[in-house]
Amino acid sequence: MVFSVLSIQCFSGFPRTLTQAKSLYEAEPVDVVVNLNVPFNVIIERIEKRWTHIPSGRIYHTEFDPPKFQGKDDKTGDDLIQRDDDKPETVRQRLETFQNLTQPVLEFYRSKNILAEFTGSYTNEIWPEVYKLLSTYKSPLQCTEYK
Repeated sequence: MVFSVLSIQCFSGFPRTLTQAKSLYEAEPVDVVVNLNVPFNVIIERIEKRWTHIPSGRIYHTEFDPPKFQGKDDKTGDDLIQRDDDKPETVRQRLETFQNLTQPVLEFYRSKNILAEFTGSYTNEIWPEVYKLLSTYKSPLQCTEYK
């Protein structure tokens, strides 16, 4: 994720290539780039537990947001499916490709001394540290709209 001090901007999953990173940096120099290091096995395990109701796009997760009845959509009772993109072998291949493409991008930002890396398996491990870092660039907004 890339953030700018004047207004925090987030580009999740972008840039993915060294050429994109260099072009972005020339057009809009950034103050910090956040890289989240989550072990592949954790990502794969989370994604492989995702099931989808194709007609509506509703997504269930067998651990974090399970359907009321296993394998069935809560609203229609239709069968849920596991998309090919959510199968472990597909996810692993996509992660390896992503890692190979982004390694030069991370090295580029590391050479600019603006790369901040956080490692963990769960949001509650990583997010407090990311929040603390970003708070040094911009005061957090207090939002009560969604409470």
